[in-house]
Amino acid sequence: MRFNFDIAESTEDDSRRSLTPKEDFQWVPLQTHPVFTTTADGGGTAATASASAGGVRNLLAWDGASRLYYWDSNQQCLHRISIRLGEPDPPSVVAASPSKVLRADKELNFVVNKISINRNGSALLLAGLDDLCVMYLYGRSSTKENAIVCRTVSIGSQVYSSDNSAIRILQVSWHPYSDTHVGILSSDSVFRLFDLSSGVVQPEQEYYLQPVEPGRSRNAASICPVDFSFGGDHLWDRFSVFVLFSDGSVYILCPVVPFGSVYKWESILEIYSDAHTFGLKSAKSAAVNNSNMAISWLEATFPEVAQEATDRENLSTIKAHSHALFDASLALQGPLRKVCHGGEDEDLAVRGAECEGRAVSFLYNLVSKDSILVTAWSGGQLQIDALADEIQPVWITGSAPRLRVDSFDHIRGIAMICESIPAEHSIVKLDQPLDNTVWLGHPPPLLRLAIVDLALPRKTEGSSLITMFADPLMPERIYSLHEGGVDSIVLHFLPFTSQINGKDENIKTPSVHPVLSTCQGETSSSSPSPLSGFASLSDSFGYSWVVVVTSTQECVVLEMKTWNLLLPIQIDKEKPIDMEQQKEKDTPDIISKELLSGPKSVLAPQASPNLRSISADSIEGRSALHQYFKLFHENYVEYAHKVYFELKHHGPQLKRIIDDQHARLDEAQQKISRVEAKQPMLDERIDRAVQRHNSLEQRLQRLRRLPGAHKKPLSRAEREFKSELDQFTGVELDALRSSIDTLGARLKRYTKSSKDNLTTQRRKIPGRNHVQDAQISQLKLSLEKLSLLNSESTKKVELVESAIKTVESSRNKTILS
Repeated sequence: MRFNFDIAESTEDDSRRSLTPKEDFQWVPLQTHPVFTTTADGGGTAATASASAGGVRNLLAWDGASRLYYWDSNQQCLHRISIRLGEPDPPSVVAASPSKVLRADKELNFVVNKISINRNGSALLLAGLDDLCVMYLYGRSSTKENAIVCRTVSIGSQVYSSDNSAIRILQVSWHPYSDTHVGILSSDSVFRLFDLSSGVVQPEQEYYLQPVEPGRSRNAASICPVDFSFGGDHLWDRFSVFVLFSDGSVYILCPVVPFGSVYKWESILEIYSDAHTFGLKSAKSAAVNNSNMAISWLEATFPEVAQEATDRENLSTIKAHSHALFDASLALQGPLRKVCHGGEDEDLAVRGAECEGRAVSFLYNLVSKDSILVTAWSGGQLQIDALADEIQPVWITGSAPRLRVDSFDHIRGIAMICESIPAEHSIVKLDQPLDNTVWLGHPPPLLRLAIVDLALPRKTEGSSLITMFADPLMPERIYSLHEGGVDSIVLHFLPFTSQINGKDENIKTPSVHPVLSTCQGETSSSSPSPLSGFASLSDSFGYSWVVVVTSTQECVVLEMKTWNLLLPIQIDKEKPIDMEQQKEKDTPDIISKELLSGPKSVLAPQASPNLRSISADSIEGRSALHQYFKLFHENYVEYAHKVYFELKHHGPQLKRIIDDQHARLDEAQQKISRVEAKQPMLDERIDRAVQRHNSLEQRLQRLRRLPGAHKKPLSRAEREFKSELDQFTGVELDALRSSIDTLGARLKRYTKSSKDNLTTQRRKIPGRNHVQDAQISQLKLSLEKLSLLNSESTKKVELVESAIKTVESSRNKTILS
């Protein structure tokens, strides 16, 4: 039996408090809800245009319980839909109709591309390319036009939504350990963390990312950020931020902790004891120094860890205090290199197998003890890696951050420049001892699991946009949302998890299953329809669903199979498969083998030779005939009854088989007739293709005779340089333009602030105002005198010119006369 606490119960409670009768709700299947069945004209075109401009959109959000939120771009409103999972049967999802309509109390002057809800379901993000708002769902609201008007505020309005700002929002996400902190990655290579409870104008933390080492030159794609992701609940991963750049390189910021966020006490104690055990007892000074800095940071951020054991026995959770090291800034750890098996090249260690295009999105997924990193490329490939070592915090001493404090000297905001550490260590090897990696400041290496090709439709510009989501019920499954539909990728091998479970097996490749396809067909010339919403639902009974909303505002609900999905088919390689046995096993038995073998071979009983002399009327003859009849009945009559019964029983089955064969025969004949009908057209197309081939071959021969056709082929270095240029086509120009626009906006803000500071400083200097006023008055008088002289001189010039004109006219008259 399922128990659901949804809007129906809350509606009943509200109706008891209010004298106004509430509206009755009707439960309908989610895919037939009026929100998704009534579309406005032009909605698909607007959605397609927005999707092409801002990438794959996601206008659907689930609060993890019983409410689904959908942003209607046409009506500029938010629909709150109460749902019941698995009712009336497990594959179905029902929703309450009509839905609640929520509107913002301010006008939104941007196109919403993504919505996201926090953990407790109290606030929802509305993100666009150049602006960002948060809507408080349960704040003080008023009803207007049968809708709930919710308080809506802009986040970082001075940075993102300014008129002179060219900064674009690349990714925005709620912090997993706080309901009020939002992380934003923008095109100016800055990661900002806002605290909505203290202020939405200024960020609480700012990290200026500098992936290029001082003194080294890199291409523009290597310094252009694309996506970021917070870490999961595992050691130092919970304090980490993973940043992806266009060239596929991944960097780590650690530790990044929102002020006031809550963590488990056992988790903090685990990393605290790990720093004491492996860091302080190391024989290398660098490890001891790094662990000392981590311990001091932990004791200042979480003061409870340094207290006595008697004071911390009853702790279950712990809150982070605002703290930052005064003489050190966080290091940008990376780029993460893959584990090498020998003398591999450095570029291969950084990037691994070649993927087409540029990196477009990133996903961090924690599966048991494994930290999985998935990078999506514009060519349609997914690069799946696992962290081969643990993440550890790294600071750069001598680079002091900027702090913002209040009147009580409490830190309210920090800003720091995060640079990458020069690569003094070599590439990570598999046979490297543990002492050479623990607490030495080396970024963790990557273990390549697989590269999955989604086989997306080829585009002329080669820029497929992919968004990835993790299944909340089964973390081994990853959903990829792209322009061609939705795919499911299941990981069958996890390095640490498989080792803990005692599975000494070979690496199994991930399985890819298409969930939903938006392409109208392989032969269709039209482009695939983009999707505008995706959500993965699950309940406590182990059922999982996928909800997809198309650009035409149609809803699709699919039940996802979960159990036994990670158990591939076991095949015994030592025992070969006998095809005859397999055929006998697959063929159903229509008539039993006992009947096919016939009756028993006993025809007459054993008798003496004088049996023929016995008459049939005698007692001996009658006894012999009775025995003959008994054997005939047992062997032949019963066999005939068995044959009749089985033939009568298998008659309908034989009829179905015959009908099936006739239907297949008719289908085959229809296919043959269609092929025969298309045969002349195919022959004609083949003839045209042959003629076209001959003409192209002749043209090629003529082109080969040209003087410039016999050029030398490109060298290896030239081919590598050409592939690098092709890889970053369109990336460097966009990055440079974005950088120029960003620097111009910063210069304008700096000049404006410097002018304001100069005027304020001039006002503060005593005795300066009178002198300046006197000079200004003298300048005004001199300007007035100059203007008078100028006007008088112009009048004189005009008189002279008129006199000259009269003289010349009189001369001309005398000459003519």
